[in-house]
Amino acid sequence: MMRESYDFSAAKPNPYARRLKKQLTIRIDESSLDYFRALSQELGIPYQTLINLYLGDCARSGRRPSLEWRSAG
Repeated sequence: MMRESYDFSAAKPNPYARRLKKQLTIRIDESSLDYFRALSQELGIPYQTLINLYLGDCARSGRRPSLEWRSAG
């Protein structure tokens, strides 16, 4: 049964919360961001969460990007 109110005045912050995620600034091209924003709308989750889930999946599976460098000229 839920109470009418709860007293959190003596609550302590989670000491492990900072270890869970780290805030950073990253530059993502507009088309990639549009893709994740549209997909997040479809799935009903925030786009930053979706990007984090995708990157985590890549890291766990050892997926590496396919890169081709073109010579100038």
